[in-house]
Amino acid sequence: MNRRTLIAGAALGAVAPAIGGTNAWAAGEAATARQTADARHRPAGRSKVSKEHFGTLEDGTKVDIWTVSNGGITLKVLSYGGIVQTLELPDRRGRRVNVSLGFDDLAGYVASSPYFGALIGRYGNRIAGGKFTLDGRTHQLPVNDGPNSLHGGDRGFDKRVWAVEGFKAGSDAGLVLRYTSADGEMGYPGTLKVKVVYTLTADARWRIDYTATTDKATVVNLTNHTYFNLRGEGDGGIYDHEVQIAARRYTPVGSTLIPTGELAPVAGTPFDFRSAKTIGRDIRSAHQQILYGQGIDHNFVLDKGRTAAPEHIVTVTEPVSGRVMRIATTEPGVQFYTGNFLTGAFAGSSGRVYRQGDGFCLETQHFPDSPNQPSFPSTVLRPGQTYRSTTVHSFGTH
Repeated sequence: MNRRTLIAGAALGAVAPAIGGTNAWAAGEAATARQTADARHRPAGRSKVSKEHFGTLEDGTKVDIWTVSNGGITLKVLSYGGIVQTLELPDRRGRRVNVSLGFDDLAGYVASSPYFGALIGRYGNRIAGGKFTLDGRTHQLPVNDGPNSLHGGDRGFDKRVWAVEGFKAGSDAGLVLRYTSADGEMGYPGTLKVKVVYTLTADARWRIDYTATTDKATVVNLTNHTYFNLRGEGDGGIYDHEVQIAARRYTPVGSTLIPTGELAPVAGTPFDFRSAKTIGRDIRSAHQQILYGQGIDHNFVLDKGRTAAPEHIVTVTEPVSGRVMRIATTEPGVQFYTGNFLTGAFAGSSGRVYRQGDGFCLETQHFPDSPNQPSFPSTVLRPGQTYRSTTVHSFGTH
């Protein structure tokens, strides 16, 4: 079952100045500094962490919903899939709405979710033919996206119940999520112990820290699959959002959305977001890559490459609400997906039906199909090593 049928049925490159050059980067940093200064004037002690029962799976497993509030942001997360069910942000007038697509009950996530808000693993994105060879041994994975394996298989981390603990640390508040993936689960070798920390800071940032260890050589590529609409969940399309991505290249794909291995220039294509432009400006282009993805569903090769600390790579601005989201990451790539396969088959938490282009994802990651592409940054994790990845979303208004 691929992404289409699922919905219908229910480091490379030199380090470069981020986001269009030094001036744009400086402007982004200045905006973040202003945002931080505003946060310092908020009354202290407003962070909150709480837990409620959300639902029960068929096997009797209980699922909780955790609420974390801090810095003007409210995050609601399920123990099922580590799913971000709600992300509430203020607009330029201080009015708060949920900007994350999702469902208001557990049944929706179990039956028909296209990975709304979920933690993705063991391997985010696609692996060609559902197989890879590591140290001379070929591993067969579930094929759940046409001929390929997508997002860890048909029972990936998005469909597992995580152990969750809330915390407060200084001015921060958040959640620690843990899951142990058994050797052979979904065909992946090694017992993988995973920890993901969601942190809300007093200066309006949502930080995600991923770590993992293994007892056998394996491949790992963790990410988060939140669908954003900065105007508000269920409040129309996202094509008027302006996006800027610090990427001179992207990875073209074939008809089943597996990278060809080429790192192609974005210049002169619909994938050129080096200067801010609306999502919708080139979304109806007859470019073959747009036809393959029915929109944008592609990995962007970030100019900065893989970095030890998060660096700014994306800015998204919504003109009506004035909301701005900036993303920094340690990862070498980001999958930009424009909600192409939302078909109106189900309604979201607002009670409104989701259609094509009602949400977008920016999945920070290593590249798709890296286990089968030796020229791509490696996703191999070996015993004694620790997988580490961090992505930070900074929110403000203009």
